[in-house]
Amino acid sequence: MYHKEKSIQIKNSASALYNNLSVLRIAPRRLTHFTVVHANMVNMVSASWDGLNYTHRQLQSKEPNVATSTSLIMQAAFCVLPSRDLLVVTSQKGIQMYESDGSIMVYWHALDTPETPTAQAVFARGIAAVYENYICVGVSSGAILVFDVPSKGSNITLSEVLEEHKESITDMASECSGSQECIANLVTADDGGNLCVWKSGEEFQLLNKIPGFDMSCSSVKLWKGTVVAGYGTGQIRLYEAVTGILHAEINAHARWIYSVDVAPFSGLLLSAAEDSLVRVWHMTITPETNSVEVAHLHNECVTDTQICGAKFCDGDGYAFAVTGYDLSEIIRYIQS
Repeated sequence: MYHKEKSIQIKNSASALYNNLSVLRIAPRRLTHFTVVHANMVNMVSASWDGLNYTHRQLQSKEPNVATSTSLIMQAAFCVLPSRDLLVVTSQKGIQMYESDGSIMVYWHALDTPETPTAQAVFARGIAAVYENYICVGVSSGAILVFDVPSKGSNITLSEVLEEHKESITDMASECSGSQECIANLVTADDGGNLCVWKSGEEFQLLNKIPGFDMSCSSVKLWKGTVVAGYGTGQIRLYEAVTGILHAEINAHARWIYSVDVAPFSGLLLSAAEDSLVRVWHMTITPETNSVEVAHLHNECVTDTQICGAKFCDGDGYAFAVTGYDLSEIIRYIQS
């Protein structure tokens, strides 16, 4: 169903972080941006669709009053809002927001770090753009920072802090189907596998809490009111967001899942794990019976690779890209 395309070289290898790949497709310019985190750097590659032009950029983690920061970056993700696209980078020191091509840093938010080191590490991780003008970022304390983003300029403000999780945030996702009818439009996950479902607005409302089972939920997506969660057990669970009803549980991988992704237009689901496998599934939602069915379609084995990032390159799932720990390339697959 998919075959391997020419890989894209990156300047540095990928760190072993959850969801260590972000993709932004810019149709008018026939370009796709990719970002991969390596230690205290973000490798950014812009690839033209004809495969002829590649431009590279590296972004460094920042911290106040320090020329070169060594603070580790935890995640880099593109945030697409109706009025603008931003690249958000989270580290041990704070949150950086850039124009989507990485050219200009428009905002910096410092994390509260204790004067004396504590047993609890401080970092930000988990990034989502939430309709219509919010960017949410998770913190190691379990808090979720909600930023209000204007349609242009750098006047970004911290509008709310959501304190529901008690463990470090691992990932979060907004409703990706584009449907405004879904009541829930944000899901957040933590190290204990707990999921919180939110409705955005002037004040975010907690709609539901889905308890974990003391196993980290490393990657999460929200599609047509269904939460898709990948866990350290190698399982994928599908829940109805608002009620928390478990629709399906799949023993998808033999090892820790590092990334799940959904192609919103086709219902294809991508999962990737430490077991070197990337799997493609198809989800079908039947609203009349309120049921979700999942079928396995395809798998690719990336030999001797601990996969840490996997993303569809388009809304239909026509192509996907994969990163692996210590690998200095982005591997791409395209439908045959």
